[in-house]
Amino acid sequence: MPLKKSQLYSSIWSACDELRGGMDASQYKDYVLILLFVRYVSDKYKGKTDALVEVPKGGSFDDLVALKGKTNIGEGINKVLSKLAEANGLRGVIDVVDFNDEDKLGKGKEMQDRLSKLVAIFENPDLNFGKNKAEGDDLLGDAYEYLMKHFAVESGKSKGQFYTPAEVSRIIARVIDAKNAKDRTQTAYDPTCGSGSLLLKVADEAKPVDISIYGQEKENATAALAILNMWLHGEPEAVIKKGQSTLSNPLFLEKGNLKTFDYVVANPPFSYKAWRNGFDPENDLYSRFESFGIPPSKNGDYAFLLHIVKSLKSTGKGAVVLPHGVLFRGNAEATIRTSLVKRGYIKGVIGLPANLFYGTGIPACIVVIDKEKASERKGIFMIDASRGFVKDGNKNRLRERDIRKVIDIWESQSELDKFSHFASNEEIKKNGYNLNLPRYIDASEPEDMQDIEAHLKGGIPGHDIDSLGDYWEICPSLRKALFKNSVRKGYYEMAVPVEEVRQTVLENGEFLNFKNNVQGIFDGWRNSVTKYLNNLGKSTHPKAVIARLSDSLLDEFGKMEIIDKYDVFQHLMSYWEEVMQDDMHILTVDEWKAGSQVIRLQKGAKGKTKKVAGISGLEGRLIPVPLLVKTFLSKEQDKLDNLKSELEQVGSDLTSMREEHGVEEGMLESIVNEKGNITKSDLQRRIKEIQGDAEFADELEMLEEYSQLIEREADLKKEIKISERDLEKTVIARYSKLTDEKIKTIVIEKKWLDSLQERIIGETDRISQTLTGRIKILAKRYEEPLPTIANETEALTQKVEDHLVKMGFKF
Repeated sequence: MPLKKSQLYSSIWSACDELRGGMDASQYKDYVLILLFVRYVSDKYKGKTDALVEVPKGGSFDDLVALKGKTNIGEGINKVLSKLAEANGLRGVIDVVDFNDEDKLGKGKEMQDRLSKLVAIFENPDLNFGKNKAEGDDLLGDAYEYLMKHFAVESGKSKGQFYTPAEVSRIIARVIDAKNAKDRTQTAYDPTCGSGSLLLKVADEAKPVDISIYGQEKENATAALAILNMWLHGEPEAVIKKGQSTLSNPLFLEKGNLKTFDYVVANPPFSYKAWRNGFDPENDLYSRFESFGIPPSKNGDYAFLLHIVKSLKSTGKGAVVLPHGVLFRGNAEATIRTSLVKRGYIKGVIGLPANLFYGTGIPACIVVIDKEKASERKGIFMIDASRGFVKDGNKNRLRERDIRKVIDIWESQSELDKFSHFASNEEIKKNGYNLNLPRYIDASEPEDMQDIEAHLKGGIPGHDIDSLGDYWEICPSLRKALFKNSVRKGYYEMAVPVEEVRQTVLENGEFLNFKNNVQGIFDGWRNSVTKYLNNLGKSTHPKAVIARLSDSLLDEFGKMEIIDKYDVFQHLMSYWEEVMQDDMHILTVDEWKAGSQVIRLQKGAKGKTKKVAGISGLEGRLIPVPLLVKTFLSKEQDKLDNLKSELEQVGSDLTSMREEHGVEEGMLESIVNEKGNITKSDLQRRIKEIQGDAEFADELEMLEEYSQLIEREADLKKEIKISERDLEKTVIARYSKLTDEKIKTIVIEKKWLDSLQERIIGETDRISQTLTGRIKILAKRYEEPLPTIANETEALTQKVEDHLVKMGFKF
């Protein structure tokens, strides 16, 4: 039974990383990704005529497998790659890495073993790219993306710049409207393309339309990686040029001028100091700085931005990732920025969280350029998304909810407090063409004000309670249930003890109605998608599935008060990533019948594998074993659980008796061995010794009780073993009897939708906890007025002094 996609990727990464040894990840990735490419083209095109890739004799993955264990494996791999490269015009791409490099791969037996194991990783039969797959279920592309991300993480600060986080790339592809591309004549260009991931996200956004892709990359090895990336993603016609700096020697020209494109995207090196190397900006052959000004000699941010502007057609759209400094730095950069704004070229600015990128930890922004109708532009749309992220190891990462929120707000161009704002040209002019986002969007959290009067005289300030107005709007009676008027106007007292606040919230009728409304909305959405999910099958397009589910869920919860629809959306997207995405991949391969499949897990140790016994050693393909048991075999499971519970109790009783009576002069002391245990033989020997002797009647009773417990423990273990074996057989048999319709019901209703319901309805619990926590903070803060605290302190001080006087100390 094939592995799930997530298991497949993680197993490849773990194995590759283990074999890396002392080699830097930024170098090792080239070896791994080339082998991935050879496996892919061999699976997909070997033996086929008129195929996209010719797999010549001696140039396939099978030829690499044949080299395993041979002393000349490194040299042999180079020859295989050379044949494949020669047949497909890929010289300098797949043969750029030396698999016979002793400095990187070790000498003799070390190289032989390392390369043999590396080839074996990609020999995994689950990694089969030859099978038909559903459109959009990009097993290869996803595997490549997974590996690239992990190599970027491992490569360190100075060497991870070849990869732009997919989350940022997705936002860029949306904000430049790549989805509006019409045909292959539409062009996308990246002047600093790295491994090409950003360009591919643009191409993916344009689907089903195919666009023409162009990229330039200075580093030869990284450019080769980009070409490889294009082939692996079905874009072999992409034009990637290498070996030259885009600023000093742009390689895409038309009649001596820069070639222009419909879409330009880039994530250039931040604040690049050597940007002037190789050319004279004052006499630039391509007039990129003409009428704008020359960027600072030690900072190339605006040099790249102006190159992008010049490379856009008159209706072109672009987006570039730059450090925040480009928005507010002065002198030459201020002059360039002012000119860009006055011409209307800057359509928007999106502020991103710090520490997103692998090459730097500083915060960045996306500057969106749009030449179309630039002269008519009335201002710049700004988004501050700097607070929307989650920690992911030592980096920050945009969540699905963060990406979707940015895209939704951008496309609607709607203003949202503390998040987005349309800054008019007049407003920007008043700010001296400084585009620093805090000047236009106050994204700071409101300060939690301390009320001096309340600290002095007690009571909870009314303004603090009013600040919770969103809750009181849907639960007006709850405010009255929690607070009562104080003797002073504008201040309140707790109407219930602090420890009863949560219970008061949960039992409030209006809050219960709110929970019921959330449940009702979810039930409506559930009903609307159930029929759609039942029709999924081999032609399933996974990306279309999650798009439909997420769009409809956002629509349903869009008008719900208190609950943030993007929190609900994140629950769906997290569950998709954890469970449903793998399930969709399974459906595209084996359809619903995969739900009747169950396998025995294997446990490996020192090169050997051992089957794992019991139902814990079984894994269902689409239907988890615990879910199948819960659905059909609950009585059998209850019986087993009861036996295990009794066994646990017997064990506890034995331990208690040993601890209580096995001590010195205890009735069990004589038979407790050095390890603190009692063996059955010692127990029986002692019973025979004292049987019939009245002097030891109490001890005999204790020993016989202990013996009975031991017997019961042994019996229970036998019963459990038999029950587990019977349940295991029943489970395996039950899987084989499942019909497609029954599988659909279990997977859709009990696995997917029940799990999502639990997560989404759980949002109401989080809301009640948030409200409770805030009220408790306020109650505790003003619980004791300052004079009361001072009086108590004075009284305690006097008490201590009196004690000291009695002890002979004088003040």
